[in-house]
Amino acid sequence: MTIDGVMEHLVRLTSLHDREQVDLALARALGAICQARAAGVHRVQPDRQGVMRWMSCGVSRPGELLSSDPPWVDLSELPGLDDFPLRQDVITDLTVVQVPTHPPLTPGWLTVMPFKGHADETRHLTSDSSLMRHPGVIELETAHPLSVGDIMTLQTVLQVVENHLRLLDSSQRDALTGLLNRQTFDTTFLAASLPNTAGAISDEAERRRGMGDLWWLGVIDIDHFKQVNDRFGHLIGDEVLVLLARLMHQTFRHHDRLFRFGGEEFVVMLRCADEASAMVAFERLRARVAEYPFPQVKRVTVSAGVTQVQRSDSPSAAFSRADDAVYQAKHQGRDRVLSHAALLAAGVVTVAKHEGDVELF
Repeated sequence: MTIDGVMEHLVRLTSLHDREQVDLALARALGAICQARAAGVHRVQPDRQGVMRWMSCGVSRPGELLSSDPPWVDLSELPGLDDFPLRQDVITDLTVVQVPTHPPLTPGWLTVMPFKGHADETRHLTSDSSLMRHPGVIELETAHPLSVGDIMTLQTVLQVVENHLRLLDSSQRDALTGLLNRQTFDTTFLAASLPNTAGAISDEAERRRGMGDLWWLGVIDIDHFKQVNDRFGHLIGDEVLVLLARLMHQTFRHHDRLFRFGGEEFVVMLRCADEASAMVAFERLRARVAEYPFPQVKRVTVSAGVTQVQRSDSPSAAFSRADDAVYQAKHQGRDRVLSHAALLAAGVVTVAKHEGDVELF
């Protein structure tokens, strides 16, 4: 491919602000650049038990739709790290490997390259630099081995994409906790909750929709946080925020969207079959926070409000309902999780008029 062709792919890649779209576009670009039979972006993700799994984040084959493991996949069902020893060698040694392919692959060559991939949201919570990123690899199936020049071109593309992802991190994540920030909420909300209009919904996505999975939004507020800052100082207050972010990561799933809205307010978007499942997740977080021995402060509690995301919702409308439930949780004594729908049915809250007309941001 010509330099102009490579530059066109880079322009498209660096215009994207959604990481899942970047992975898919990267697989397509690398496949086109080296005329590959298949190009894949694969990243290591820990499941709920801490076992490292291979997640396919983008696979491109000529004449076929782009594919990937869906974000909500059960990680425990994915291949383990040891199931792909060549990939494991590449992320350990950070070297490029080319080997002849064997059945069931078509005779040819397989090139595996290291790729740093996405920033790990828990990087603020550990001093171990080896945990700062989830490692990944690029796999390319070609008819002939790639030349040194081809590999250098691909490495340049990967470096540009890695730099682009770092810029996304700095603009989309809260500097203290590493969670998504308030400015990304609208875009993430709409991307997650609106029907797919691209015409390329995967079979797995359709299957999950058929199962009735819905999006739920919860607002979490630390109880008496001002007293924590006043009594122990802002450094201890910041530590409480960071530790709460860690507990959120431990409680929710890898694909749930976790935000810090500023101050002591956090937002979670998660996909569940029904309200009972969503309430269980938030109640689990509430209990973990209440039981956690925070340094110096000792005990911290949170109040949370939960609402279902409706098909016609604006971000501000869904947020307002969950925030109303948080207000009621505070009013009823704090350290509890309340459902807006249950409060509405009990007549404790009412439907806000024209709630979608006012934007938060």
